[in-house]
Amino acid sequence: MAVQSPLGTRLTVGVLLVLTGVTGLVDAVSYLRLNHVFVANMTGNVVFLGFSANPHSGLSALASLVAIAGFVLGALAGGRAAHTFAARRPAFWLASAFTVEAVIIALVAVLTGAGVLPFTGGGSYLTIAVLAAALGLQNSTVRHLGVADLTTTVLTLTLTGLAADNALAGGPGAKTRRRLASVAAMLAGAAAGAALLEWSPSAVLGIAAVLVAAVAAAFTTGARG
Repeated sequence: MAVQSPLGTRLTVGVLLVLTGVTGLVDAVSYLRLNHVFVANMTGNVVFLGFSANPHSGLSALASLVAIAGFVLGALAGGRAAHTFAARRPAFWLASAFTVEAVIIALVAVLTGAGVLPFTGGGSYLTIAVLAAALGLQNSTVRHLGVADLTTTVLTLTLTGLAADNALAGGPGAKTRRRLASVAAMLAGAAAGAALLEWSPSAVLGIAAVLVAAVAAAFTTGARG
């Protein structure tokens, strides 16, 4: 079920690129501070789960499993919301979903900053689970929005399309700028997140929350328009 965005094409692409940058920011925190695990890119976690069969890998099977479980629960909630509201009230659905995501990430930012949620030790699994649930909600929502080449998380198909549809491959070269922008947004988010970690991982999450809140505001405006 692909739902038509209540925003114009350019603005829709813009907000999805912002969410792609958010993925880079949050995964920088999770991979570099939370036991080498992703909270958005589940393909990586499945691979890490396999690698962890080697006891010398330095990877935690439990961390990967917790991230996958949290992500799936978030995606289930996002799917439920989409099937309930998307067809009848698309702007309300999108604004609500991204507002919830922003609130969750903001809460994690505040709680980690206050030392309530840790980045290390056994308590870090709760931090992983909550962040993964937020990104699962994002991914499920974007999936139902159905904008080609802008999943906000997975770039494998984007890079494949960029190469396979390129004029050098005899293709039409369609959506090249959109695909390149998606890769650039993820790269920029990850680089910024990694750099800002030296200042504060909680601050990186706070920035991510603000960006998601801006996306929610854009769809809230669409709901009123």
